[in-house]
Amino acid sequence: MKLRTTIFSMTLLFNVTLICSSNLFAQNKRTNIWYFGEYGGVDFNSTSPAALSNGVLNTVEGCATICDDNGNLLFYTNGVEVFNKQHVIMPNGSGLFGGTSSSQSALIVPMPGNNVLYYVFTIAETAGSNGFCYSIVDMALDNGNGDISSKNVTVLNSVSLSERLAGTMHSNGQDIWVCVRGDLTNTYYAYQITPSGLTT
Repeated sequence: MKLRTTIFSMTLLFNVTLICSSNLFAQNKRTNIWYFGEYGGVDFNSTSPAALSNGVLNTVEGCATICDDNGNLLFYTNGVEVFNKQHVIMPNGSGLFGGTSSSQSALIVPMPGNNVLYYVFTIAETAGSNGFCYSIVDMALDNGNGDISSKNVTVLNSVSLSERLAGTMHSNGQDIWVCVRGDLTNTYYAYQITPSGLTT
């Protein structure tokens, strides 16, 4: 079990490093804190990365963390529960449609042109009935700790999807693309996020 956890943690760190090296959040420190695995965490705000032991996330697969532009923790999730910066489940922050056994169960994306709204995209386990969904976190609520203002909005569940979820900047430098993949196919579904919301 320990070896499996170590291998999983190493794989997770490698994947997160690749994601963080992308230009999605290159202009700020939004990816400077990670929470993952069995209560693991790393803070990259200093010259040398520092281990964190204050997280409450316990997951065997996908997870996501987001900070503000200065590297201060905002919230993190395993795709099922969303924890605020106080390491407490946000109001309405349980029961998201990501899967605890989905390899990329969650992706956090800031709303373009907005400083308080964040999409939490979730994807269920392969062949799961919940498909690809999103919830909205409003950081202006709950005294700045955040609250789920819209939950489990279905984007796509009419086809079987793999456990893959990715995001990148649009070439216009403002909008964001989010992409999922069909299960056992080379079919990809891409969705553009603009200041007006998600284009379906």
